[in-house]
Amino acid sequence: MPRALLVPLLLAAVACDAPARATAAEPPVGAVGATVRPFTVRQPDGGTVTLPEHYKGSKAVVVVFVSFDCPIAKSYLAPLGELSKAYADKSVAVVGVCPEEGPAEVKKRAAEFKLAFSVFADPELKAVRELGAKRVPEAFVLDAKGTIRYRGRIDDQWLTPGKQNPRPVVPDMKNALEEVLAGKAVTVPETNGPGCPIVPPAKEPNGPGNGAKVTFYRDVLPVLQNRCQECHRPGEAGPFSLLTYKQAVRWADLTKEYTASGAMPPWRPVGGPAYLHDRRMPKAEIELLAAWVDAGCPEGDPKQAPPAKVFAGAGWQLGQPDLVVEMPAPFHLGPTGPDHFRAVVMPTGLAQDKVIVAYEVKPGNPQIVHHTINYFDTTGNARKLEAKEQARKKDPNEPDHGPGYTSAMGIGFVAPSGSGGIGGWTPGLRGFVLPAGTGYFLPKNSDIVVQMHYHRNGKAEQDRTKIGLYFAKNPAALKPLKAVVVPGLVEPQNRFQPFDTIPAGNRAFVVRGRVVTEEDCTVYSVLPHMHMLGKSVKVTMTPPGGKEQVLVDIPEWDYNWQESYFFKDPISVKAGTVFEVAAVFDNSARNPNNPNGPPKDVKRGQQTTDEMLFGFLRATSNAAGAGGPAIKVKPLTDEKDYPPLKP
Repeated sequence: MPRALLVPLLLAAVACDAPARATAAEPPVGAVGATVRPFTVRQPDGGTVTLPEHYKGSKAVVVVFVSFDCPIAKSYLAPLGELSKAYADKSVAVVGVCPEEGPAEVKKRAAEFKLAFSVFADPELKAVRELGAKRVPEAFVLDAKGTIRYRGRIDDQWLTPGKQNPRPVVPDMKNALEEVLAGKAVTVPETNGPGCPIVPPAKEPNGPGNGAKVTFYRDVLPVLQNRCQECHRPGEAGPFSLLTYKQAVRWADLTKEYTASGAMPPWRPVGGPAYLHDRRMPKAEIELLAAWVDAGCPEGDPKQAPPAKVFAGAGWQLGQPDLVVEMPAPFHLGPTGPDHFRAVVMPTGLAQDKVIVAYEVKPGNPQIVHHTINYFDTTGNARKLEAKEQARKKDPNEPDHGPGYTSAMGIGFVAPSGSGGIGGWTPGLRGFVLPAGTGYFLPKNSDIVVQMHYHRNGKAEQDRTKIGLYFAKNPAALKPLKAVVVPGLVEPQNRFQPFDTIPAGNRAFVVRGRVVTEEDCTVYSVLPHMHMLGKSVKVTMTPPGGKEQVLVDIPEWDYNWQESYFFKDPISVKAGTVFEVAAVFDNSARNPNNPNGPPKDVKRGQQTTDEMLFGFLRATSNAAGAGGPAIKVKPLTDEKDYPPLKP
């Protein structure tokens, strides 16, 4: 065939094979201004529907790509139902499209979430291709002619994957919808927002790949078993499972993104000694996962798979506890909104003092319990706060209700002489045995107060967590773990005046605090603590005549992850050792966690809206006959006691 004839024929073939390709007069597929061509999706009952023609006559159609597994997408399922109801009489159709499941699964999951709007299945990704969707929950607003007038995020509720905006104020999709209904041009026609990637056909399994450098069964599965499956399996905290090859492929892009950024596995410290239960993933494993995803997720030989990991059962992993305390009633958590922090009082009823040598937290609902921080209280303050909360007149439709009281920062008060920390729980940690020869002192008639951090999953849930306590058989032979309290004391930028106020607008307000020990001791753990303005924090120790040693360094503070870091090897401390806590606070409008908009001066204080700075360490005293709940320390407040901070 002559070349002159071959070229036109090839061009014609390409044009026929790619009907969605844009012309000079038509915007690209999925772009704002493009007219959507009809496409079919699956109804939950198995039939098909053609969109957007099915809603012909509507003034606008809102299409949102949804997921029943992606945490961000799940958080919008209930609000989309509310939106659908609110605009039903305005001739607006709100439609969900699930690109991950078939009709039967969509029907099952929609009933589970009690959805109040229509959701269709898109297993062939027809809707994805026609609209050019990249992530869930990406939203599209179509006008009466089927023209895309808006695409992007639903609102600004999410800042990044895993981090919600404490002050969401921009309902982007709703604003665009209102402008379409009013016949106006959309002011902001396109936005970007975080979400979970939609797996395109190119990312489907590319065959066995037995000759590939990295394969699932030989290389990737062992990493997932050791780093991910404790949470990412049915009924646990992870929003999706990573047990099988198919599941791993489905979430491959997200796994690569989260592990590369350090968002998963969650672990905040970057410096310090070796810790127990360190969740950090080695760089080599992060690179291995990325190489597997980039290679197209080769499967490999199933015969090379390691044995399936066996997880702990439902019983007590440390045996029957000596005392079990439990939430007095279930706590009811609503489907949407920011994470909820709840302090719940659990009386012990003990007639004698005890020493705790181990404990085990059993979340009643692991899917919503993000983590716990456990305390004892003999002051009665927790009971008073709970009574005040329970006496408050409540809206009968209030979604969050049950025992306890709201407390975003610990248990709402600090009383070192009458209360103290007794560990905590994070996903993957069940029974915890305290270092040999030590224990937590638990006074008689004390209450266990647990701060529950609840993470919403898009539907109404309940939780009734319990804790098993294991007591020393011979407490006289043990050394009680005492507190070493290192408070924020001075403001270096304010001539080392006492820490009092973080000025509005200050992006890098430094607070430091130093104490010197007056007795020999052995330190076992460290817990830094501050509130929502916190930006970074470091706790150090400097022996007499020695060099500074970092105990914990968190350059990106996250108030959602406050935990005690136990050292693998306890640290011997001589009298005269200086402990320091140093932190940077961001009280500017640029701080996405700033609860005040616009920013305002924030005082040092006990309330959630106040700020504070502490480094809490747990130690045993080496002094004979030492008493009291805390190691003796002397605060240092003179400028000469504070050498310049090291970078």
